[in-house]
Amino acid sequence: MRYIDVTGKTEAEAIEKALSQLGLERDDVSVEILERAKSGFFGIGSSPAKVRVTYDNAAQEDVLEEIEQLVEPAPPAENPQPVEEPKAERPRGEKKSQEKREKRPQEKRESQNRPEKKAEKPAPAPAAPVELGEEVNDEKAQQIRTFLTGLLEHMDSAAAIKIYLPEKDRYKVYLEGEKMGQLIGRRGETLDAIQQLTNYAVNRDRDKRVRIHVDAENYREKREQSLEHLARKVAAKVVKYRKNVTLEPMNAYERHVIHTALQDVEHVTTYSMGTEPNRRVVVAYEK
Repeated sequence: MRYIDVTGKTEAEAIEKALSQLGLERDDVSVEILERAKSGFFGIGSSPAKVRVTYDNAAQEDVLEEIEQLVEPAPPAENPQPVEEPKAERPRGEKKSQEKREKRPQEKRESQNRPEKKAEKPAPAPAAPVELGEEVNDEKAQQIRTFLTGLLEHMDSAAAIKIYLPEKDRYKVYLEGEKMGQLIGRRGETLDAIQQLTNYAVNRDRDKRVRIHVDAENYREKREQSLEHLARKVAAKVVKYRKNVTLEPMNAYERHVIHTALQDVEHVTTYSMGTEPNRRVVVAYEK
């Protein structure tokens, strides 16, 4: 279960704002009154109402399913050729031939699905290191390598560490090896933690700071493409139904990707709400 806290002049207005932000109906949520509205004396001492609206994750998944149907409608089913079925002519033979006809499209679909599954597998080696030139081994790179080596040992990971310097004071670190999923974590949470720890360890007590970007299996680029794809789908739904959609909690970088992807989309505006780590992007309809 998830929830958001919303304020309004009245309890009813706060609830309506929450439903608009979530893109859900009143029956899909439960409401808890945190603070009732106070009118005060001639406006002095007045305070808004505050409500907590709790909703099921399944409701948000239903929204995404609607988006999938909206943006990528399923291709129309092929019309089978009409087959005449004489009543008196060899019904057994017709039954066998009909079973064969039913099996063939099924086998065709299975054969078509096999290559699609293979295509979903991520590329084993990222192309980024080739574009970034040769690895660096300056003082900062040595500090980065020393810290990450110790950290990965504690995490029982034998990942190889490659460090590049595409821009001044901006280091890019790529972790390569087997079982990289444990270093990426759910939606990149573990990878974000590794990056934050590395930045803190290297820049601690330093006047001149450097930025360290840590990636594994090109995850961040793939995640960025996935977020841009989601943003376009959500925007299409918002424009069609003129109803706001609130996305799942994201970190600052992922929220920036959503804002950037939709900044030039007509009739759509975006803003963030909530507090970390549950801060979300709202994709709203704009006339």
